[in-house]
Amino acid sequence: MPSRGNTLYSAKADKKDEFYTQYSDIQREVNAYLEYNPDVFKNKTVLLPCDDPEWSNFTKFFAQNFERFGLKKLISTSYANDKKSAIYIQLSLFEKDSIKFDKNKTNSHGKIFILDRDVNKSGKIDINDLKWDYLEGDGDFRSDEVKKLRDESDIIITNPPFSLFREFVSWIIDANKKFLIIGNINAISYKEIFPLIKNNKMWTGNRFNQRVDGKNMTFLVPDSYEMKGTELYIDKDGKKYISVSGTGWFTNLEHGRRHQPLQLMSMEDNIRFSKHKELRNKEYKKYDNYDAIEVPFTDSIPSDYSGIMGVPITFLTKYNPEQFLILGLSASAGYDREIVGIPFLGNRDARPIINGKNTYARIFIRFKETKNENNIEN
Repeated sequence: MPSRGNTLYSAKADKKDEFYTQYSDIQREVNAYLEYNPDVFKNKTVLLPCDDPEWSNFTKFFAQNFERFGLKKLISTSYANDKKSAIYIQLSLFEKDSIKFDKNKTNSHGKIFILDRDVNKSGKIDINDLKWDYLEGDGDFRSDEVKKLRDESDIIITNPPFSLFREFVSWIIDANKKFLIIGNINAISYKEIFPLIKNNKMWTGNRFNQRVDGKNMTFLVPDSYEMKGTELYIDKDGKKYISVSGTGWFTNLEHGRRHQPLQLMSMEDNIRFSKHKELRNKEYKKYDNYDAIEVPFTDSIPSDYSGIMGVPITFLTKYNPEQFLILGLSASAGYDREIVGIPFLGNRDARPIINGKNTYARIFIRFKETKNENNIEN
């Protein structure tokens, strides 16, 4: 279990979910999918649930790029003010001078924003053409009202509440939708999430647990937010941001990095030349309780080993489905055998053990069998 110093775990435990994604992080990620497939958003309806155009950048980004992406429709929904932290409760700019403003609904009802045509006759469709209204309910993604919007959409994109990540993913998968969402690396080991990854129904995005310009992914948070184990930034306007490690994108949209094969050394060369002291001039260790070898670093996977290997969960950021087969995961005692994925040699399921000591969580993999030009398996 993560420590409470982990920001995203604390968000789950304390129900503090107001982490607002930066425009540059959204732009950088989305561009990777456009580079792989320029038509990925063409004629698509994109839903941005759990959003808030007053603070978040998802609606701004997709509204400003509506025509460039060739979108058919953009739908954004926000939670009612009563469900937000006090720091974000204020009269919406969309409501301020609108004849739709209802003082009885402004705090108890969520809002919906729709962009699908050139409302102001400016000759282009952009953020100035957003139409808004109150939702019937509070904007919770689990409501029948928002489920109908989910069913209407093609792609769902958002930074979901950290405390409801498992439930949010199930909400998407149940409707068989494409998605791009933000989550913590610990989610990889969730019993509800890992089977999706194993079966290639979900994978890490272009950016995951990577520092860019010296920073991890950065989020706007309330001034009152208690931060532990994070990097704190305050801009010239006094807004508070945190840079959170172990954070990134999950998706089922294809991107180029996912199909780049890992360049690896043989087992012999790893033992001779590895940059990791744990491996250099040493043998690869075997687990006490699994018929597999321990590979503590992704770049140390031996290219010529045909058996089962246990690798760190961060391997998934380098995972190429044409190169490797994911067999299972052992993260903690009591894991289902279906998730563990390989035979267990002891009397109970547990994390992999080496010389009587538990290791960290491990994903079990092996190289995929390939066929050469003579149709002979390698």
